[in-house]
Amino acid sequence: MSNPSLDLSQLALERQPSATAKAASPIVHRRRWLSRYALPAAILVGFGALVLAAAGSRLMPARSVKVMPVIVKRAEVQQAGSTLFQAPGWIEPRPMAVEVSAMTPGIIEQLLVVAGQKVEKGEPIAILVSVDAEIALRQAENALAIREGELNRAQAELSAARIRVENPVHLRVQLADAQSILTKSKTELAKLPFLIEAARANAVYAQNSMEGKQSARGAISDNIIAKAENDHALAIASLNELLERKPNLEREVKAIENVVTTLEQQMELLVEERRQLGEAEAKVQSAEAYRNEAKLMVQQAQLMLARNTVRAPMAGRILRLFAVPGTRVMGLETAAGQSSSRVVEMYDPQCLQIRADVRLEDVPLVKQGQPVVIETASSPEVVRGRVLQVTSSANIQKNTLEVKVEILDPPTTISPEMLVTATFLAPVNESKDDGASETERIFVPRQLTQTSEDGSFVWIVDDRSIARKRVVELEGKGTGELIAIKSGLSVTDKLITSGREELQDGSRVRVTGDDTTIGVN
Repeated sequence: MSNPSLDLSQLALERQPSATAKAASPIVHRRRWLSRYALPAAILVGFGALVLAAAGSRLMPARSVKVMPVIVKRAEVQQAGSTLFQAPGWIEPRPMAVEVSAMTPGIIEQLLVVAGQKVEKGEPIAILVSVDAEIALRQAENALAIREGELNRAQAELSAARIRVENPVHLRVQLADAQSILTKSKTELAKLPFLIEAARANAVYAQNSMEGKQSARGAISDNIIAKAENDHALAIASLNELLERKPNLEREVKAIENVVTTLEQQMELLVEERRQLGEAEAKVQSAEAYRNEAKLMVQQAQLMLARNTVRAPMAGRILRLFAVPGTRVMGLETAAGQSSSRVVEMYDPQCLQIRADVRLEDVPLVKQGQPVVIETASSPEVVRGRVLQVTSSANIQKNTLEVKVEILDPPTTISPEMLVTATFLAPVNESKDDGASETERIFVPRQLTQTSEDGSFVWIVDDRSIARKRVVELEGKGTGELIAIKSGLSVTDKLITSGREELQDGSRVRVTGDDTTIGVN
């Protein structure tokens, strides 16, 4: 039933906003935008920041490195002369075997030694075929004889040239002849006026005689008159000849005087003779040079012939043979290989050493000059030695390091390549008390240590693959490439061996593997 007092108009919604609602509408819209967009974005950004903070440097590119563990060894201190450890080894020449090579190419004709033979210095070891060298020597000797003859001829010419310069007899003879001719010409010129005067007188007499006989023609025979006329003509001719001779004699005297002057200047200057002397000296020098060159050729040929006999460069024993009769050797030719001329290998029996393979944990016990007892089956007596040096040649498979041991007064029963057992004894300077102690020591390769203002340091990688710059204190002791660390490292640390150039403390790294090359070479 309907109730007339109920007013349903009160339940109706007013569609038009009021003035208060219109004022609050922008605030509600802004709040809705913050709740729908800004708040979720802030949450996402904060979550990303948390992720980045948690990942840290793991998101940065990592540098590839190689690592190796620290080397831990036991160091044992014992009293002097006590046994420290033993190591196997073998005998070898000290410092090394001597290779005897042929110095000239050829074919080995005879091999005069066998392995193990004792030889003296200069003793023949092998002989090469030497026919070519002998022929070359004879040719060089003949060439030398020719050069000697040329030198003798040049020296003879030089002696003659010197004599002509010091005593120019040939010029003196020419000058004397010229002076004699000049004197004779001057004498004739001086006699000429008297001869002319006599010729005139003779001509006058002949003319008077002819005229007298002509005036007596008929009283005397015509032959007498003709003879008188002939005598007159001869007298006139003689007079005319003497008159014309004077200028000729004067010119002749002047020419001879010039010749004498020239010869005197030539004797004073000796131009031609000095030139001949210089040429003779040059010929002698050239001939001596050719002679010396020929001597060198003879010496070279003699040397090549002597080199056909390979001789021992030292006194010792033959270790091994590399050639047999018929083997071709290359000598000192530039195209020859290193081993193409080897004939034998020898050594000095008084200079032997041992190459011992010492375990790495025993390396800290090795000292230079340390006494060593050597045992070998070939020698019943005790062989003494001492440590020469610790090498840098390590063996990865055997985990050993080579140590050189000098053999003192080696017996004649031992030779290279024999196996031995070397017993290393404690040196005197390590004998501190009668008891023995054993400690662990940490070693690192010497090349991995670096120096900065803070001291010595090494690079290690921690369990989170982070590079760390670890400052260490060096003990100052080591063997070869290893150096002892007094403090700063633990036995579990991993050393960075490669890729250390641009590392910084805290850099992220990626370990690509273990480095097994340190200490091998």
